Amino acid sequence: MQDIIFVLQWWAVFLIIGLIFLPLSFYIFNNFQDKGYIFSKIIGIAFISYSVFILGIFKISKFTTLTIFLTLAFLFLVNLFIYKKSETLKSFKNKIPLIIFEELIFLSGIFYWSFVRGNEPSIHGLEKFMDFGFINSILRAEFFPPKDMWFAGSSINYYYFGHYITALLTKLSHIPSNITFNLMLATIFAFTFSATFSIIINLVAKNITKNKLKIFLSGLLGAFLMSLAGNIHTIYAFFSSYNVDNPKPFWELLFFPSNFPNNYWYPNATRFIPNTIHEFPIYSFVVADLHGHVLDIPFVLLTIALIYSMYLDNGFGKIKIFLLSFLLSIMYMTNVWDGIIYLLLGISTILIVNLGVLKITVGKVKHSQHQKFKNYFNRIQNLDIFITRSIKYFLSILLVFLIFTFPFSLHFKPFVSGIGIICSPGFLVKIGKIGPFLFEANHCQRSTYWEFLVLYGLFYFFVFYFMYFVFKKKQELNNIDIFVLILILLSTILIIIPELIYIKDIYPTHYRANTMFKLVYQSFILLTLTSVYIFVRIANFKKNLPFYLISIILFGLALYYSKFAIRSYYGDLNKYSGLNGTAYLKNLYPDDYAAINWINKNIPNQPVMLEAQGDSYTDYERISANTGLPTVLGWTVHEWLWRGTYEMMIPRIEDVKAVYEAKSMQDILPIVKKYDIKYIYLGKLEKEKYPNLNENNFNQIGKIIYLTGDTRIYKLNDY
Repeated sequence: MQDIIFVLQWWAVFLIIGLIFLPLSFYIFNNFQDKGYIFSKIIGIAFISYSVFILGIFKISKFTTLTIFLTLAFLFLVNLFIYKKSETLKSFKNKIPLIIFEELIFLSGIFYWSFVRGNEPSIHGLEKFMDFGFINSILRAEFFPPKDMWFAGSSINYYYFGHYITALLTKLSHIPSNITFNLMLATIFAFTFSATFSIIINLVAKNITKNKLKIFLSGLLGAFLMSLAGNIHTIYAFFSSYNVDNPKPFWELLFFPSNFPNNYWYPNATRFIPNTIHEFPIYSFVVADLHGHVLDIPFVLLTIALIYSMYLDNGFGKIKIFLLSFLLSIMYMTNVWDGIIYLLLGISTILIVNLGVLKITVGKVKHSQHQKFKNYFNRIQNLDIFITRSIKYFLSILLVFLIFTFPFSLHFKPFVSGIGIICSPGFLVKIGKIGPFLFEANHCQRSTYWEFLVLYGLFYFFVFYFMYFVFKKKQELNNIDIFVLILILLSTILIIIPELIYIKDIYPTHYRANTMFKLVYQSFILLTLTSVYIFVRIANFKKNLPFYLISIILFGLALYYSKFAIRSYYGDLNKYSGLNGTAYLKNLYPDDYAAINWINKNIPNQPVMLEAQGDSYTDYERISANTGLPTVLGWTVHEWLWRGTYEMMIPRIEDVKAVYEAKSMQDILPIVKKYDIKYIYLGKLEKEKYPNLNENNFNQIGKIIYLTGDTRIYKLNDY
C-alpha cells in the first residue's frame, strides 16, 4: 500500500507540473493533434530544473525545496500570462478524451515499471552506485556544481544534469531517494511510451489517415516498440549458441528450436559486434542504471517533437528557435552527445525547409502543391537569401545554446583526448597525430554486413521497402515523408560514423565502444519512429500480405526481447518486494545498512568521510554512494575516465591506504588535513581491504560516534 501512495504522490508532481505548463505547450504544439499535452510535463521539468540550477550555480539561492516551490510559482505566473495572451487553450475541450487517454497511459507506464522494478529494486550492481551517488551528493548540495562523492575536494566532472533533475524531483515530491531512484526509472519508461505515442499519432494523422482508431493503434504500436522492443538478435534463440567473442551469422549455426527460449542471454543483443556496445531503451530499463542517456530520453523525444512541429510550420519562429536551443542545452548537460546529434537534426530540418523541399514527387505533381513550391522560391529570390537565412538560424541556435550551457561548461572539463581514425594507413600511423585526429596502429575494427543485418535489419526492411514503394510504385512523397527521410538519413549517418572514426577514451580494446553506443542509441529511437510511420503509410495504401507477414515476424522478434530480458533480470514477476532500492543491504551488509541510515539522519551537509578505496563495479564505495558524502577516492576507473589521467589516482590510492595502515598518528594527520577528512568509516570491507589496519590511530585523532557490530564511525578532532 505504501508503494502505491509513493507512486501516486510522485505522479501528482508530474500532473501539476504538466497542468501549469499547458499554456506554453499548447502554444508550441498548436499544430499537433493532442496539442503536445504529454510534452507539457517535460517542458515544465526542463524550465524548473534549469531555473533552480542557475540560482544555485551563481550562488543566488540555495538548492532547497522552498527555492523549487518559489521557482514553480514564478513559472506558473509566466504560463498564466501566456494563457491570457494566447487563444491556444480554446481547443482544450475538444482534446479532453485524447488528453485523458495520454495521461492514463503515462500513469499506467509508471505503475507498470514500478511493479517490474519492485521485483528486484536493488540499487546495486553494474553502475548504480555511480548514479545513486550523484543523486545523493546533489541532494546534499547547497549550491552547484555538486561535489564529487568519489574525489574529495572536487566537483563532479560528468554530465550530471539528469541526476540533478532526479534530485530536484526527489525534493519536490518529498519521497526518499532510495525510492525515487526506481520511480524515476518507471517515469522514463512512461515518458518513452506516452511521448512516442504522441509523436506517432501526429506523424500519421497529417497525411496518412483521419481514422481515429487507426491513428490510436499506430500510436500504440510505436509506443510498444520504442519502450519494449529490442533488435532482431532474438532470432538466435532458435539456434545453437555461439562464442560471444566470435559471433557467427545465425544461418551458419544449427537450427535448434527445442532450446527456445532457454538458449538466449539478453545482454548479447547489446554486445553482438565484438568490443562494442549498441544498446536500446528496453535494455536500459531492465538493467536499471540511471545513466545520462536514459535520463535524456524524455528530452530527446520532446526535441524530436519540437523539430517536427517547426517543420510543419514551414518556418521557424523566434520562440521555437529559442526553445530548441534551450532543449539542446538541457540534453548537452544530461548526455553531451545528444545535444550535438539533435543540433544536427535541427539544422538539417532548417536547411530542408529553407530549400522549400516540402514536396518531392515522382510522377504527376498536383498543381496547387507545385504552385506553393514555386511561390516559396519566389520569396527566397536567390541563393544569397537562402544562405543568409540558414546561417542566421544556425548562429541563433548556437549562440543561445552556448549561453545556456556556459554555467555548466565553466565547471566541466571534457575528457575526450582526440578523434581516432579507423584503419589509418601506415604513413599516417607513423605521424601519429594531426590536430585532434589520431592515427593509431591496430585500430581497424569494423562491423560486418550480417552484424548490421541482425542489429538493424528490422528498420532497414521498412526503409528499403519504402524506397521501393515510392520509386517503383511512383508514389508521391508528401511533406511528412520528407521529414521521415531526414530522420532516416541522420540515423544512417550515426550508424556509419563508428565504422570510420572513434572518440578516444581510456579503453584500449573497446576503443570504439562508447562512440558506437552513444550514436546508435539515438539511431534506434529515430528508426523506430520511422519504421512505424512507414508501416502505417504502406499498410494504409494497399493490402500486401507478404509485407504484413514479414512485418509481424520482425515486430514479434523485436518485442519478444523484452520477455527474455525481464524474465532474466526480474524472474516471473511474482516476487514483489517493494520499491526500496537499499533494502538489499539488510541481508548483504546489515551493519552498513544501519550505519548508512544513521549517517543520513545525523550528519548534515557534505563533510568528507573516508572509506576504503576500491575498484569499479565492486561493492566498495557503498557508503559514499548511499549517503552522498565525499570520500578521498571512489571507483578508480570511473574517476580515471572523468579526470582523464590515472596519475591523479595513484597518490590518493596510497593516501587512503596510509590512513588505514599507518603505524603512527603523525603519519595520518597530513593526509587528514590535505583532504579535510572529518570522519573515518570502518566496516567489513575496510578490514578486508587493509589487513594491516591500525585502529589505535583513530582513537588518538578522534572518537567513535557510531558503533554497531564490527562497524564504527570515527569523528576526527579539528586540526
